[in-house]
Formats: sequence, structure tokens, C-alpha cells
Amino acid sequence: MNHRFKILKTAPVFVSLCLMLISANFVKAQDNVITFKVGLFSVTLLSEGQGEGNPGILKGATDEMLKNSMPGGTYPNATNVFLVETGTKTVLFDAGYGRNLFANLLQHGKDAASIDAIVLTHMHGDHIGGLLNSNGEKTFPSAEMYIPKPEYDHWMSDAVQGGAQARNVINAYKDKLHLFTPSEVENAQEVLPGIRIVAAYGHTPGHTGYMVESNGEKMFIWGDLVHAMAIQIPYPEVAVSFDTDTEQAIAYRQKLLQYMAEKSGLRACTFPFLPLVISKRTACADTTLHLRKIEM
Repeated sequence: MNHRFKILKTAPVFVSLCLMLISANFVKAQDNVITFKVGLFSVTLLSEGQGEGNPGILKGATDEMLKNSMPGGTYPNATNVFLVETGTKTVLFDAGYGRNLFANLLQHGKDAASIDAIVLTHMHGDHIGGLLNSNGEKTFPSAEMYIPKPEYDHWMSDAVQGGAQARNVINAYKDKLHLFTPSEVENAQEVLPGIRIVAAYGHTPGHTGYMVESNGEKMFIWGDLVHAMAIQIPYPEVAVSFDTDTEQAIAYRQKLLQYMAEKSGLRACTFPFLPLVISKRTACADTTLHLRKIEM
């Protein structure tokens, strides 16, 4: 199977998929709270901040890859949290660093007490930083906590060093803790209505993605499946230095990008600002708002 994703600099926009994402009033670099629809669900991106990524973390990138993908020598980077409102549940996906999380929620008309469930992609500090206050107490008093069991097992192991933050989160939410085992994307099972759990291992032992589905529309929240979109979409064999298992991370990135490319209209998150539409014939929008066609 050919896993190379060729990105062209110019291409027509596939309007029916992308127009809602790039209207003049919808996309602004300074916006930290952006809301859009997936079927009947309301999805809100809560940005913890944007910046430029360090190419020094990339593993397996040749000079030619870097030249083709990052002519400016860097790539857009961000920490984003997603809020999904299904009509019956308000679900938070990860918690970022916690820098702007609560201000962003308030801007959207929500507070910590309004969150029904928190679903984690993994337990690195930039995804769980908003879950505890300075006293080590949980910041979402009403929320049920959903953690992939392989991720839980990893951070609770005595053999893992530097896992105090993850263990503190687990202990703080232990009275509302739910563990689950992710399935492969072809057989993904629901963890909550309209939310399916997808194995995306490698970045961490239990790294998980979530397929959000409503009224025939789908969005894949992919956590850290892709760190540097500019290079890892066309060259998914490029890894990052802090992947726990490099080969496994590459294999799942290749598999899931291929799956998304074959599913018309499936959006993917969580790189900066906007959902990406990956397809054999459609365009996508990245953080610089350049439209790029992806060919298979």
C-alpha cells in the first residue's frame, strides 16, 4: 500500500466541504473559540495557543522532505481542546495546559460545572494540564472521566518515571473513572452516544482517537497522531522524538490517514484552528489558510 500523501501548492476548493470553514467571519488568527457543526452536534475548538513548531523534534525527515514541506524552516503548531455538545451531553476532549481553557469555556457560555464528561486522547501534560487546580483538586467536579485502559496501565506502572501528573489526575477523578479498550478504526465501538473510540497507539502506549458521528457526518479527533501537519501528512513516516514507540506511531498514522482519505467528507482534528478534510480529490485548510489538494 502506498502511504505517500502528495500535497500540491494550488488546487480548487471543494466548496461543499470547506466553505463553512473559511468564511470571513469564521476564521481569524486571533480567535481562540471557534464553533462549527458535525451533523446535529455542536463542536467548539478551544485554543490554548498557537505558535511555530521546532523541526528538531522530527525523526526520519530528510533534507528534501524538509525543503518540500517547510520551506520557511518551521511549521504551525498549537494546543487545542475540543468541546462536543450532543444535545444530551457536553463532552470535553482533553484539557490542554489549562492556560486559557476556563476563559475559553466562559467565552462559549460554559463553566467547569457544565461539563458532563471528559475524554482523554492520552495523558501528556499538554493534554491534562487543566484537570487539576494548584491544590491538586479536580477542576471539573461533575464530569465523568474516560481514559483508555492501556494509557491508564502505562502511567500507573511503577516502571514509568515522570508520571506523577498523570497519576495525580487519575487519583483525583477515581470516583468517576471509566476505563475502556480502544478498537481498530474499522470496528470502533461507542464510549458515549455518537463517540467511537479508535486505537491510535505509538505516541503513547494508549494514545486514542475519537470518531464523532451525527446525522451522517463524521469528525475524527486525533490527538497527537500528527504533530507537524506540513510534513507528516505528505510524509507520515516522519516521527517525533517523544513518541513512545516510533514504529507503532508511524504505522497507525499511515493507517488512519489512509482510512480518512478513503472516507469522503470525514474531517480530522486537532491541528491548529480548523478541521482538515482529507480526501483523494478534496481541498483542506491549514493554519495559514492556504488550500492544498491531497492526492492519493
